[in-house]
Amino acid sequence: MTQKGNIHFEISERKILLRIFDIISVLLLLYGIGQVFNFDYFKINSEHWVWSIVLALYLTVFATIFELYNLQKASKLEVVVQNIILTSSVTVLFYLLTPFYTPTLPENRLQIVYFYLAVNLALFVWRYAYITFISAPRFFKRVLLIGNSEDIEWVANSLEKSDPNYRAIGYINTGTKKIITDTLVEFDTLSISETIEKYTISEIVVALSKTEEMTVLLNNKLIALLEKGVPIKEYTQVYEELTRKVPIQFIAEDFYRYFPFSRSNQNKLYLFFHRLMDLVLSIVGLLFGILISPCIIIGNLLGNRGPLFYKQVRVGKNGENFKIYKLRSMVIDAEKDGARYAEKKDTRVTTFGRFLRRTRIDEIPQFINVIKGDMSLIGPRPERPVFVETLSKKIPFYEIRHLVKPGVTGWAQVNAKYGMTQEDIMEKLQYDLYYIKHRSFFLDSKIILKTLSTIIFFRGQ
Repeated sequence: MTQKGNIHFEISERKILLRIFDIISVLLLLYGIGQVFNFDYFKINSEHWVWSIVLALYLTVFATIFELYNLQKASKLEVVVQNIILTSSVTVLFYLLTPFYTPTLPENRLQIVYFYLAVNLALFVWRYAYITFISAPRFFKRVLLIGNSEDIEWVANSLEKSDPNYRAIGYINTGTKKIITDTLVEFDTLSISETIEKYTISEIVVALSKTEEMTVLLNNKLIALLEKGVPIKEYTQVYEELTRKVPIQFIAEDFYRYFPFSRSNQNKLYLFFHRLMDLVLSIVGLLFGILISPCIIIGNLLGNRGPLFYKQVRVGKNGENFKIYKLRSMVIDAEKDGARYAEKKDTRVTTFGRFLRRTRIDEIPQFINVIKGDMSLIGPRPERPVFVETLSKKIPFYEIRHLVKPGVTGWAQVNAKYGMTQEDIMEKLQYDLYYIKHRSFFLDSKIILKTLSTIIFFRGQ
């Protein structure tokens, strides 16, 4: 819901808008070309309606893989142009290679070029319009924060970094300390209604770690605004919606209040199909590994010069240890001085090993662990016992990662940046907890698509 004079789109609305108008713009331009130039290859009518559905399906899937629905990237023209070309190229290629559900190739091959150019042009025009108008400041969500001086600036920064269309205008301080900031305006509780009107605030976010900080006066003011239709949300709820992470820094005292874990964790139907997916995709993954094994063996002989595989003890579900299988990517005796985390530019990683890591080919043997039941296709990254023992003492809720099986890929693996500082580990844990809290068929599918993006753009760790 929006306040009068301040139009904005929620994250889900913008993603739906992008998906719908991607399809509409492409189909409209193709229809127009067909009418004006007698375009025979692709027709939109009642007789060939399946063609449009298949094209829309391919476009949506590959646009997701090539990150056209990543809102941070969707507002940057140079990134969008690159991703449009990749999406259009792969979409058209798949469309041409599935003639049973799509038109047979035309005698005039030049029509294929027109088809490809039309898809690109339609997406360019629509996405340029999106960046120019929808991502413009006039559609920013203007937010009023309520919280204490110790947390308020961190809260504002965390929300604005997560959504390019999110702007914290000011705050009402419930703490005793004065906050000094150049970006936020401090407002008074008594004039909160006037502030909403003057600054066209579209949402109030309450960021209180302790409920006793809410005064009776402020509580009554908020109830009155709620009755007038002003959206009021709790910070952790907004943070999860924007970042798809659980804000563990903010919830240390009230654990069960913030972790109503997904029903899928106990849903037998979900668990059955999740296991079935594990087995089917693991078999496919192992077959792919066998197919490319000659290249891997040659690369290992030339670049690694040692054993092809290695085994290592990792912590699995319920804290039980198991042996993980991987392709070796480091020099022999890489840990002769003791166990330590891999670094971003780790000198222990061989040249061929770096290629294996960036493409995630080194993780193919883990499909054996999945088939054995030690791991799942999707879940938190399995860590070594020595690291788990240390991290569990330093980071709250770290042990919760072991409520589910560790995964070959996962929500943290496809979202978090590479790094092994405590801040990096905290961020990955937030993603892991979000997955455990919200796991579902939809989220699993999204992780698989984002994993493909990670492989295509060589973001493997």
